[in-house]
Amino acid sequence: MHTPSLSAGRAVRALLPVLLLLAAPAAFAVPSFARQTGMACEACHTVWPELTHFGRVFKANGYILDNLKQVRGVTAQKEEILSLANLPPLSIMIQVSDTQFSKALPDTAGNGSAQNGTVGFPQQVSLFYAGKIAPHVGAFLQLTYGSDSGTIGIDNTDIRFTDLKVLPGGQSLIYGLSLNNNPTVQDLWNTTPAFTFPYATSNIGAGFGNSAQIDGNLGQDVAGLSAYLFWNESLYAELGLYRTARQGSSPSTGAIALDSTSGANVISGTAPYWRVAYEHNWGRHSIEGGLYGATFKLFPNPGSQPLGGPTDRFQDVAEDVQYQYAGDQHLLSVTATRIHESQTLDATYAGGVGSANLDNDLTTVRAFATYYYRRKIGGTVGFFKTTGSTDAILTPNSPDTKGWIAELNYMPWLNTKFSLQYTAYNKYNGLSDNYDGTGRNASDNNTLYILAWLSY
Repeated sequence: MHTPSLSAGRAVRALLPVLLLLAAPAAFAVPSFARQTGMACEACHTVWPELTHFGRVFKANGYILDNLKQVRGVTAQKEEILSLANLPPLSIMIQVSDTQFSKALPDTAGNGSAQNGTVGFPQQVSLFYAGKIAPHVGAFLQLTYGSDSGTIGIDNTDIRFTDLKVLPGGQSLIYGLSLNNNPTVQDLWNTTPAFTFPYATSNIGAGFGNSAQIDGNLGQDVAGLSAYLFWNESLYAELGLYRTARQGSSPSTGAIALDSTSGANVISGTAPYWRVAYEHNWGRHSIEGGLYGATFKLFPNPGSQPLGGPTDRFQDVAEDVQYQYAGDQHLLSVTATRIHESQTLDATYAGGVGSANLDNDLTTVRAFATYYYRRKIGGTVGFFKTTGSTDAILTPNSPDTKGWIAELNYMPWLNTKFSLQYTAYNKYNGLSDNYDGTGRNASDNNTLYILAWLSY
């Protein structure tokens, strides 16, 4: 069997940007990627932010593909020591929204119902640095103002070091490191929690009910470093570790928790994360199946004293599948995930005050189908369901929640989206009627959400 020489490997790496450009159909979730590569959104997305196969390869390669004039530095040995684009990869995103419930929420003062309907103007504004930093280093950095918090803070972040090797037989191996702040934000498929549908929701909606720790509960409160391999653009494997990296003040003391010695849900030591997936592509079709999970040992209770003693253990294991067709006229994708969490609540259960059960479980299933015509008009329909243990203290009625969601989108331009989203609940927190003991029904949480999403 012929083994490629070192010079051949260098040649393939040098030609990679050209090969990727030729393979692309013509954006990227943020326009700075489009400016960096010189390609429009459909190169990496069916309709943003859902990735195509090319988009997944671009992300695995560390966001470094570019087609811009560079400021370069080269040593006497012809080694590249600087490659800096003249145009910084910056973008801005604005979301403006209106939310209406089927029935107004109770007034917090207890004097009846609050005014129904909440306008977010803006709901969210984000500034992105998204693109190449150095020859093998790229990043997706998001700084966000949210109307729900009224503050500006670090949002989803993924910084990568990557390289490419050519194996005997001509197969490729992409390998790298990801430094990120939200488990699954680094994932390549739109089935895992960080970048799955719905891509935008109201910040006052009822959501999907109770959720596992890996299902967004620790986003922006942790820092993780993971190593990954992507063989022949098909087989993907990743291992990583996360630690608590909470920003701002401790909820209990008001002090900056630089050492994470106080505050709720602090990880004890490190939390392991893992991911395996396989993708098969033929023509304009692709199908992926995979597994992902993590184990979190958390100190659950806030306090001013250094943390210690028993922890709560959350074992999350999930399966996911994605089918995608990306044609010139029609785009179709179907995604699904099932997340199962086993909980051993040694800390919360101690004394019988925090929970009635030592062991609980939670299972979430979500599935969505999306169709677009000419990337102009389309939408998504799907269902969600959460089931789990009934705990007389934590979840008196059980955490069972189920319903469906539908969204209609119109995109007059590739960086502008107008959405109409409706979420309906058949059951919420275990019951269809009077789930909170005050007469509120699950269907009262039905939510109409109108969104204008602009990105530049």
